[in-house]
Amino acid sequence: MFGDQAGQLIFIGLIALSVGAAAFILLYPYLAADRNSSRRLESISDKSKLVPRMSFRQRFLKDDPKDTRRRQLQESLKQLEEDEKKRKKKLTLRIMLAQAGLEATPRSFYMLSAGLAFILGAAVYLFGLPWYAAIAASIAAGIGIPRWCLNFLRRRRQQVFLADFADAIDIVVRGLKSGLPVNEAMKVIASEVPPPVGPEFLEVVEGQRVGITIDQGIERMFERMPLAEVNFLAIVMAIQAKTGGNLAEALSNLSKVLRDRKKMKAKIRSVSQEAKSSAMIIGALPFCIIGLLSIFSPDYLTPLWSTRLGNIMVVGCCLWMLLGIFVMRKMINFDY
Repeated sequence: MFGDQAGQLIFIGLIALSVGAAAFILLYPYLAADRNSSRRLESISDKSKLVPRMSFRQRFLKDDPKDTRRRQLQESLKQLEEDEKKRKKKLTLRIMLAQAGLEATPRSFYMLSAGLAFILGAAVYLFGLPWYAAIAASIAAGIGIPRWCLNFLRRRRQQVFLADFADAIDIVVRGLKSGLPVNEAMKVIASEVPPPVGPEFLEVVEGQRVGITIDQGIERMFERMPLAEVNFLAIVMAIQAKTGGNLAEALSNLSKVLRDRKKMKAKIRSVSQEAKSSAMIIGALPFCIIGLLSIFSPDYLTPLWSTRLGNIMVVGCCLWMLLGIFVMRKMINFDY
């Protein structure tokens, strides 16, 4: 009995709610029109509305001498972002070789890749493996291994550069506070700081002799060393060249930011090291098992190498392993 009455009350409440919602939807345009008309009448009748009302930001920035500097800063940052996008689009092999600190030309790099591909492909074929395995080995040796080595050299050079970059900025700060100009402080960096920081600043100093400004030279340094920290320095120098200000204080703050970023990177690396170790063990486990079985029971794995079905299984397993390693790398490779 009580349940039937409660159900009827809930049903009546839902009906009333639906009717109220429908009435609100139908009457809202008229209510909104009345409200808008009353607002228009108030704006016409009030004499103070004859003068357009300024927002708080407009009143705050009215006749503010800093407004021009803010616009200049925004334009400078926008221009630097556009330049960075253009640099990312035109990354060529010659630029990658320069970023790795190699003096080789693209032609010699291609010749070395072709020779390595021929040697490894011929070695695989002479060991009695199928011809498609030799072709796969040639492609891996001609395209994969040289590119991997080039990227490895680039990353290693960038890490060495970051280790000394904050100290180089501190040298500039101390030189400016002692009365030296910026180019003289950079000469000290070029002569005292070990590579690759010293040679990079030497390029900036040498560029001034042929009419290249300091901010343009640092932008070229960013092309050779595409790091966020170098981009920060380029932004500071470009803004200081256009708007002025205390360069020593700005570079001191930049040095502090660079050291904080370095500490954060070390912390992230230490936290993620456990996951990286686990991924390396999981990725190396199948190859270790195959090696042990090949030593202690060679006949057990013979069908994988001697039959067509076994070759297909090996290729499929390698593809799955590569896919798994790629996924694990994406999961543990943090961008910071």
